Amino acid sequence: MRKIQMVDLNGQYQSIKEQINSSIANILDTSAYINGPEVHAFQKELEEYLGVKHVIPCANGTDALQIAMMGLGLQPGDEVITVDFTFAATVEVIALLQLTPVLVDVDVETFNIDIAALERAITPKTRAIVPVHLFGQCANMDAIMALAKKHDLFVIEDNAQAIGANYKWSDGSKQKAGTIGDVGATSFFPSKNLGCYGDGGAIFTNDDDLAHTIRGMVNHGMYERYHHDVVGVNSRLDSIQAAVLRAKLPLLDSYCDARRKAARAYTKAFEGQENIIVPVTVNNCGEICDTCDSHVFHQYTLRITNGKRDALVAHLAEKQIPCGVYYPIPLHSQKAYADERYRESDFPVTNQLVKEVVSLPMHTELDAEQIDFITETVIGFVNG
Repeated sequence: MRKIQMVDLNGQYQSIKEQINSSIANILDTSAYINGPEVHAFQKELEEYLGVKHVIPCANGTDALQIAMMGLGLQPGDEVITVDFTFAATVEVIALLQLTPVLVDVDVETFNIDIAALERAITPKTRAIVPVHLFGQCANMDAIMALAKKHDLFVIEDNAQAIGANYKWSDGSKQKAGTIGDVGATSFFPSKNLGCYGDGGAIFTNDDDLAHTIRGMVNHGMYERYHHDVVGVNSRLDSIQAAVLRAKLPLLDSYCDARRKAARAYTKAFEGQENIIVPVTVNNCGEICDTCDSHVFHQYTLRITNGKRDALVAHLAEKQIPCGVYYPIPLHSQKAYADERYRESDFPVTNQLVKEVVSLPMHTELDAEQIDFITETVIGFVNG
């Protein structure tokens, strides 16, 4: 059996090695490292893939979130609602801009923002909602967009883990995750479903004026060299990363299909295990289905309900099976984001999940032998 890896970046590289190497060599020959032809070509190709009017590449996913909020003109003290159960970058940028983060609980099945908790958190100071499409599954955008319209709020999609997912509206139509709200942000960190070989990110919008503002912001606020029309930052996707992403973008749907196939194999193996709760794919009309493409399985995350999660993590390490706990500490409990406004009773689901979740290896190169070994090891330990 091949060595099991959490993410097999080298295996994926080998399948596109010739194209990657040729593209990078061409960039080295032309020395067009910043804002070169590869960046512009990738921008256009991603716009076409997503069906969105504007893609603005930037240096990383955290910058993408921050610049999206800057572009919307949010002001210090404005309240921005997001989830307690996610990576810190989501709340980090809110705090950096001196906005007021408002953390809410998540749904126990999807791990995405709890709509009832979101509605309760809206106040006259609320200006924006940041739904996170966690682990690759779309949040309930029907409900989120309805609330945003009702209260005149911006919606900023954190799409760092769900590039390629298709959100299914209640009327049956579909739209790519990240293109639904006022603006979306994504990361091209190497382990993402669409990952480069360093840091990278992008911002999506259908708003022409917002796109124009953001295009200046990512380049020191310049639209014309040495003319700084807005306050900006230095956040640009370099040409080498764009070349890698151009090679991978035509394969993104097949990558997502491979992840869904692996997820189905995992789920089938865990059927009937009372101490193991598998992830569900929720077709956002309320149905649960096996093949819904609103989930692209950036992570395959179990819940271990008999108190053995931490011991399982140690056991898997002994068996040379990598795994991850995403996330072990709620944001409301982090020193940087602790706030007297929060009560433990506000976050019953998050406080439960941080004790139960464990993510298994998930990537495009997983094979049946590896999945069998992983699942047998998990089941044997949890039930032992």
